Amino acid sequence: MKTVDSIPDVSGKKIFLRLDLNVPVSGGRIVDDFRIKRALPTVAFLKSRGAQLIIASHFEGENKTLGPVFEYFKNIYPEMAFVNDYFPNNIGEAGSSGIVFLENLRKYPEEKLNDENFARHLASFAEVYVNEAFPVSHRRHASIISLPKFLPKFCGFAFAQEVEKLSYAFTPDKPFLFILGGAKFETKLPLIKKFSSLADSVFIGGALANDLLKARGNSVGKSLVSDIKADLSEIPEGKLIVPVDVVVKSENGEVSVKPVNEIAEDESVVDSGPKTIEILGQKIKEARFILWNGPLGNYEFGFKKGTEDLAKLIAQAPAHSIVGGGDTIASIAELDIGDKFSFLSSGGGAMLEFLATGTLPGIEALE
Repeated sequence: MKTVDSIPDVSGKKIFLRLDLNVPVSGGRIVDDFRIKRALPTVAFLKSRGAQLIIASHFEGENKTLGPVFEYFKNIYPEMAFVNDYFPNNIGEAGSSGIVFLENLRKYPEEKLNDENFARHLASFAEVYVNEAFPVSHRRHASIISLPKFLPKFCGFAFAQEVEKLSYAFTPDKPFLFILGGAKFETKLPLIKKFSSLADSVFIGGALANDLLKARGNSVGKSLVSDIKADLSEIPEGKLIVPVDVVVKSENGEVSVKPVNEIAEDESVVDSGPKTIEILGQKIKEARFILWNGPLGNYEFGFKKGTEDLAKLIAQAPAHSIVGGGDTIASIAELDIGDKFSFLSSGGGAMLEFLATGTLPGIEALE
């Protein structure tokens, strides 16, 4: 892949800049601007060299607007123009402003359908394509994999950094501790299998652990589990670490800490317990490299303690540390300890897919 600093004769060129600005918004205000800040150096670099920018991003949900994100950018670039309707129309006079901001790409179903005519139309706005949207580059969408067919293509600085930093996980220092939380066991099983051979210890937490506990014969009550049976046959038993105690919530709302073999039928696992964090703490002290993605509890419903305690332990450790995933990064931001980690990935699903396969559809489209 070629990065933006290798674009010839940038001045005056129209550049289609694909960003990932799918950030949390509440009451019309941006709650977390982590991904936006990651993209700003590439935007600033291109603007400082006289490029004309067409900025495009998706926002989860075809009926949602990027308006609040536009206002964020307009505070930095007052000359920026917003274009609400651009397919099958063009960007019109807004293109003369020098920096154009397109409304949510997913407003058009052609984006997710990877419609080549849609991609060709987007390409008609510009002379160069730049992908600075690593977090969505695991999606086979028009602006990610078809648009680059029609223009000279480059990646942004943050995109290149993601690939470089995450690739460290393939040849890491040892001992290597891999920590995986969150849900969707069926999609993360390939990753668990891959890193059970690369890592010295693999800790599975969050809702993923429910599947493993159930496979080992424990009752998990009403906890979230996947539709498939957890197959552990390919994973060395000595490497795999699962919670020994958990925080549970009963149907009447009572919250308590229990050993994993005492979960009642009317209870749901909502977080990892203190003894589990203590075991993890010892592994963290011994590790030279730590890779972590996904929360240990039901983070969005306020069960944050396990995740935050884990974040603090890793932040205090001397190990090289790479962390990713939306809720994981949010917990680190809340604690204001981001500078204590070697690298914070902006990717959630993209990070996991890259780690599992060594590539992404968006990477292949740029090569």
